[in-house]
Amino acid sequence: MNTLKSVILLAGLSGILIVIGGYLGGQGGATIALVIAIAMNFTSYWWSDKIVLKMYKAKEVKYEDAPELYGDIQELAQNAGLPMPKVYITPQDQPNAFATGRDPNHAAVAVTHGIMRLLNREELKGVLAHELAHVKNRDILIGSIAATIATAITYLTYFAMFFGGGRNRGGNPIALIAMVLLAPIAAAIIRMTISRTREYGADKGGAEICGNPIYLANALRKLGMASQRIPLQVSEQTADSTSHMLIASPLTGKGLGALFSTHPPMEERIRRLEAMVTGMG
Repeated sequence: MNTLKSVILLAGLSGILIVIGGYLGGQGGATIALVIAIAMNFTSYWWSDKIVLKMYKAKEVKYEDAPELYGDIQELAQNAGLPMPKVYITPQDQPNAFATGRDPNHAAVAVTHGIMRLLNREELKGVLAHELAHVKNRDILIGSIAATIATAITYLTYFAMFFGGGRNRGGNPIALIAMVLLAPIAAAIIRMTISRTREYGADKGGAEICGNPIYLANALRKLGMASQRIPLQVSEQTADSTSHMLIASPLTGKGLGALFSTHPPMEERIRRLEAMVTGMG
C-alpha cells in the first residue's frame, strides 16, 4: 500500500512538471518537461548515491577500520535478508545517519561522527536497522526522484516568473501568478507526504530488523534534541535537498516550517515504536 501511494504521488509530481512545461511552451514545452522528468529520474536512479556521499565528504570504512560498526551492520543486514552494504563515516558533528543507493545490491549506509559519539551501541543498532529498512523498501530511490522533480518544478516556476512564460503567448497573467505560487507548494506537500510515509515504514521495519523497538525509540529521543542544537555543517542547499534521506531532519522547522518538514514529528515516531512493544508482548 505504501509503495502504491508513493507511485501515485510521484506521478502527481511528474504531472505538475509537465503542466508547467506545457504552460511555458505549449505542447512542445510539455514534451520537453516530460523528457526532463525522465532524464532526472534516470540520473537519480544511477548516480544519486555517489552525489550524496560526495556532498557529505563520506569516507568508506572496512571491518578493520571500524569493527563494531561494520560488524553490527553485517549482522543486521543478515537479519533483514540483505546483501552487505558499503559502510561510510562522514565528518559532521551533528548526530545523523542515512542510507543511499539505487537498490539493495548497490546500497551504502553512512553515519556521522556525531551520532557515533552520542548513541550507545543498542541505540546505534536501532538507527542502522532503520536505514537498512529504507534499503529493503527502496525508499532512497523513491525519495531521491521526488526531491529531484520537486526541485525542477521550483526552478521552472522561477523561470516563468522572471521570463513571463505563457504570458508571452497571450496567457492569463493571473494563471501565471497562481502557478508560480501554488506549484512549488503542491510539490513540497507531495514530497513531504512521500517522505513521511516512508519514514514511518522504516521505523517499523527497523524495529523488526534489530528485534527491539526501544533501541530506535531511545535513539530518536537523543537525536531529536541534538540535531536541533548542532548544525549539520553542509550547505543549506545540500541540507534541504537531502533532508528526506537523514534519520533526523537537519532543518530546525518550526511553525509553517514544521508543516512542510520531510520528517514526521519525533514524538509521534517514538509513540508508535513504544506501541510496538505492547503489540510484541
